[in-house]
Formats: sequence, structure tokens, C-alpha cells
Amino acid sequence: MTTTAEPETPSIVPDQRPSFDEVYAAHYADLTVQLFAYFGDRQEAQDVVQEAFCRALSRWSAVSRYDDPVAWVRRVAWNLAVSRWRRARTALLHLRRQRPAEPQVDGPSPERVALVAALGKLPAQQRRAVVLHYLADLPLAEIADREGVAEGTVKSWLHRGRAALNTQLNLTDTTGEGL
Repeated sequence: MTTTAEPETPSIVPDQRPSFDEVYAAHYADLTVQLFAYFGDRQEAQDVVQEAFCRALSRWSAVSRYDDPVAWVRRVAWNLAVSRWRRARTALLHLRRQRPAEPQVDGPSPERVALVAALGKLPAQQRRAVVLHYLADLPLAEIADREGVAEGTVKSWLHRGRAALNTQLNLTDTTGEGL
């Protein structure tokens, strides 16, 4: 009996590349411990390792062909850790350069609120004359020049403005001169 040699069929070798799930399950905890030692913050370490594995998953067809896919994930995790550390350091330096917090100042007094409200009720010319003369310390001549009117008109506006403020603020003047 003669036997004919049958052609050898190539044996199918199963894919030797590890699956993403296997790599994740085997190395997540180790990488997290390494990054925790670097960061000193477990949550940050977990976030960085998780981000590195997410990036590996999106490129798994290429990453899985590397001789050591875990080395790629480790490098990405370390790079992310260093980037976060640099961002945090830059933010801290920026905060240190900022002005210190301004001291807390009390709000306006009730008298000031009442005065501003009373000034708001005056006609525009009277209000401008009172503010320019009493708050900006401008002389009558300069106010008149600025408003384009005679000095007598400015005196009239001031007189009427003071009278209206006296009434609104219920001020009593013991000198008889008004405000």
C-alpha cells in the first residue's frame, strides 16, 4: 500500500497578543501604585492611569502589537502625571503673583445712601451744580464756563438744589444758611 503524503496544512497559531481587558486587569493596580507614589494623591493616580488606559483602548490595534504594550501605557500615564503636575505648579505660581485679597470694606452708610437717593431726585442741572461745587470743589466760575451759563444761573441752581436736599433729607440748619 502506498501512502501519498498529504500536503501539510499550516497550523493556525492563536493570536498571541493579549487582549485589552487582560492587560487592564493585570496592570491597572500596579500602575496606580506607581503613580500614587509619584503624586501622593490616590485619586489623581487613578485618574491618570485610567486616562492612559482610555488612550490605549482607542489605539489598541496598534498598541497591542508592541513588544510591551504595558510600557506604552506606563509612559502615557507618567507623561500625563508630569503634565498635570506642571499645570498645577503654573496655576499655583500664578495665584501667588496675584494681589492679596483686598480688605473687606463696610457698605455705604445710611446717610450716604439717603444723599445719593436725594441727589437722584434733583433736576439734572441742579444735580450737576451741587456735585461739581460740593464734591469736586469747583468754583462757580468754572462750573458756569463748563455748563455754558452765567455764574448767576449756577448760583440759582445751587440754591434750589440745596433747598430741595434740605427738604428731602429733613435737615435743619441752625445757622440759617442751609446746606
